[in-house]
Amino acid sequence: MKPFGVRVTASVVALFLLAAAALAADSVARDVLAPTGKLRAALYPGTPTSILDPSEHEPRGVGYELGKALASQLGVPYEPVIYPKNADVLEAVKTGNADVAFTNASPARRQEMDFGPPFLLIELGYLVPPGSSLSTSADIDQSGRRIGVTANSTSDATLSRDLKNAVVVRAVTVGSGAELLASGKIDAFATNKATLFEMAEKVPGSRVLPDRWGEERHAVAVPKGREQGAAFIKDFTEQAVASGLVKSAIERAGLRGAMAIGN
Repeated sequence: MKPFGVRVTASVVALFLLAAAALAADSVARDVLAPTGKLRAALYPGTPTSILDPSEHEPRGVGYELGKALASQLGVPYEPVIYPKNADVLEAVKTGNADVAFTNASPARRQEMDFGPPFLLIELGYLVPPGSSLSTSADIDQSGRRIGVTANSTSDATLSRDLKNAVVVRAVTVGSGAELLASGKIDAFATNKATLFEMAEKVPGSRVLPDRWGEERHAVAVPKGREQGAAFIKDFTEQAVASGLVKSAIERAGLRGAMAIGN
């Protein structure tokens, strides 16, 4: 007998596929959203919002699972493309080297790619190292403090503008950010809490501060110029939320600090 959690996940996926049957892609949507004949989904490892471990037999991650479902509804093969960092994912969508990504729909990113409606809400917060005296976000912006962010991320853009006293330190990847925190080279690291909880497991004794300094709204991103596929992306997203597929993917990835829009 299959474990109860597996049966629940399978039933949720089945419900989603039934509910989404009405979305069977016409040739226009398929050609617009997957012009190479396959859906190239840009993902980056180590975060539950995208993909945790690409080498897993059944990879976990909200982006990975939504990409797989979207390819199925379009009736094309699914091709996950793994990039080392989120900045590469964004560049791939911007240039059309990827067909889709699942990322924060910030105003800056909307200038470079198009988004469907949001499917996921995630709090933005701080991770502090073992023994830190910092207790809330209000303690962060002090002279001499060094705050890590992933280069070219939403946190980078926001905190580089809003922090008046603390210094922003840019890390190439989330993994290198965890190394900076563990080595004492930064006093806190800022990003969405889903990623912070993953980072905390790599830095024993670290903790995520309880409050938040903002939020992210994740949505399906596609390159500019594919407006004819917008209605399909909208309907797909609404069905993915309503059917429980997003919630199921969140649970499978162990994503904390986040919720499906509308739940």
